[in-house]
Amino acid sequence: MKKTLYLVRHAHTEDRAPMFKDFERELTGRGVMDAARMGRHLAQQEITVNRIVTSSAVRAYQTAKVMAEQLHFDVDAIESWDNLYDGGPQAYLKAINATPEDCQWLMLCGHNPDISYFAEYLTRSDVGSMEKGSVAIFEFEDLNWAEVSGKTGTFVRYESPKQFRDKH
Repeated sequence: MKKTLYLVRHAHTEDRAPMFKDFERELTGRGVMDAARMGRHLAQQEITVNRIVTSSAVRAYQTAKVMAEQLHFDVDAIESWDNLYDGGPQAYLKAINATPEDCQWLMLCGHNPDISYFAEYLTRSDVGSMEKGSVAIFEFEDLNWAEVSGKTGTFVRYESPKQFRDKH
């Protein structure tokens, strides 16, 4: 059975400020709108998600929540993983490998540069630096989630909120 992974970089956030920890930065209005547009776009393509795992950083969780709402995914079922914040690409692999086999469509929400490095690790495709709020889609043919590792995926496509800002 084919499995699909949606890698999402958190949407646009407030600038770093001395009184806030990086972990606590929130989405800006533009970030919320971009996440909603991307989630709506995925929903219009009749994309389904069985599991959403996000970094526990505020901006990543907010992005996951907005996208989940657009995809009609139960927001209370979103899983927050501390190690997806600054845990390196191996933290993303661990989240994938721990996914139950009854999940066919997985969404991971995190941060650059780790998420971009991880995207390229999966397929060795040149994904480049993922923009804020963007989604990279991968498929895995006849693999269990526990078997996913480097070069095991097929890069399907990359979509960015820039594509939709002028259309909506």
